[in-house]
Amino acid sequence: MSGAEHMSGAELGPGPGPADDARGRELADRLAAVRQRVEEATRSAGRSDAPTLIVVTKFHPAEDVARLAALGVRDVGENRDQEARAKAAETERLTGVQAPVRWHFIGQLQSNKAKYVVRYASAVHSVDRESLVDALSAAMGREQARRADSGLQERDPLDCLVQVDLDPRPEQDRPAGIGARGGVDPAAVGALADRIAAADGLRLRGVMAVAPLGLDPTPAFARLAELSAALTGTHPDATWISAGMSQDLEQAVSAGATHLRVGTDVLGPRAPVG
Repeated sequence: MSGAEHMSGAELGPGPGPADDARGRELADRLAAVRQRVEEATRSAGRSDAPTLIVVTKFHPAEDVARLAALGVRDVGENRDQEARAKAAETERLTGVQAPVRWHFIGQLQSNKAKYVVRYASAVHSVDRESLVDALSAAMGREQARRADSGLQERDPLDCLVQVDLDPRPEQDRPAGIGARGGVDPAAVGALADRIAAADGLRLRGVMAVAPLGLDPTPAFARLAELSAALTGTHPDATWISAGMSQDLEQAVSAGATHLRVGTDVLGPRAPVG
């Protein structure tokens, strides 16, 4: 899937469109509002380079991804492999287009899932340990071999970002119930980035972080920008800064984020179960 031509909304095949139903119109309105926020934040920050909007579609169906694709969304994010790989396949079926969107894996990733992720994801934002680097590189090697044996086009390198833990609080003082979020200590970013850059099949793109829950995100995003500047000193092409979600995208844009990960404000709350 990754590396295929990405089609414009007008070229998408059968499937839900932006104004086909009430849900499509709702998504169009929500997406327009978020895009307006991003534009205003970009202007307020004195930037001319608007960040890339990644719409996080976890817990929402492939039909919504198809609607978003018809609305011009080209980047979507997922947190769980099992949901993501099924959704990627169903989105292709609904749109009739191979790789109508770029899939960004943004959640914690088990090494044994790497073999699946490399089949659909363009980028993994949550690389936080050397063993995962090795697993992704090995999986990419097997995926390229599979494609060659099947007469398929070679896929692009897998874009990888170092996830950084920017919460200054010790584990016991962090809010209860949020679960582990992953990320390496800021002091370990350089070594892990070097490992990614040297790995076959992977392409070092930059850094990612989630703002510490319950704290002002501004200092965390400023620290992430500092780490990014240091990283580009040794890896000039690793310019991505993945930061900012629905509640803090303005602060992330102000700090120089190049990629925003927004879910709820575009898709609304998760549908009730049962």
